[in-house]
Amino acid sequence: MSSRRQARGIVPRKSLGQNFLTDDATARRIVEAAEIERDDLAFEIGPGTGALTVHLVERAGWVVAIELDQALIPVLQDALGEARNITVVHGDALEVDFAGLVREAERAFGRPFKAIRFVANLPYYITSAAIRRILECGLPIATIVLTVQTEVAERVTAQPPNMSLLAVSVQFYGRPELLFKIPPSRFYPQPEVESAVLRIRPHAQPPDIGAQAFFRVVKAGFSQPRKQLRNTLAAGLGLNKAQVEAILMQSGIEPGRRAETINVEEWKELAKIFMSIKKSVA
Repeated sequence: MSSRRQARGIVPRKSLGQNFLTDDATARRIVEAAEIERDDLAFEIGPGTGALTVHLVERAGWVVAIELDQALIPVLQDALGEARNITVVHGDALEVDFAGLVREAERAFGRPFKAIRFVANLPYYITSAAIRRILECGLPIATIVLTVQTEVAERVTAQPPNMSLLAVSVQFYGRPELLFKIPPSRFYPQPEVESAVLRIRPHAQPPDIGAQAFFRVVKAGFSQPRKQLRNTLAAGLGLNKAQVEAILMQSGIEPGRRAETINVEEWKELAKIFMSIKKSVA
């Protein structure tokens, strides 16, 4: 793969956060973590020079590879050889119509897919936005396997008392787990930080509260780091402290706790009570 990249004159673009995976054993391990079967559709974001793609086409019924850098597409096609079960899309994964791409892939495949899976070696600068876009796209996704900064993977999988807005946002939609770490030496160019492979299994049932109502309360709670919920929620939701303390007590949450100590189920209960009170006074 290295010689192919050099022959084509490919120079990694720092502006796109390109760090190409060069270790085939690691690539195979990442793809195996996605648990892809022959009747599945695999989305790959940022295929680059095809380190993961060559293994995805061996396992999936169909692959949709979304690449922003037009210059890499000939290199990717060269790496794929005779593979025909793939659609290469030149576009931005933060903007493409995932549902529309599924419909196109089903027409090419000839039947509905058993499962939809996402795999990506994400540029670090789009990590949070890409995770949110995938989780909120509305598709019935079975697994999401992402290569991200180790620090990000640890934040996503955190539990109380170390929760963050990112952790709550991901865990609202699914169950994340840090599978293994990847040293910088297995990328070209070598990133300055360690990477990790993160797997997210979306919940089988959708959340029992709307995302807009849920995140209104959660964002208010995290709006002032390390301050007590009675203060952050009052400021963020436009309520007085007495009202907030009543809501918190009704939720079974001590008003002096901080946002980092609240788990997803507690946030859900808090948001439900807040919405019920809001409707009663509307």
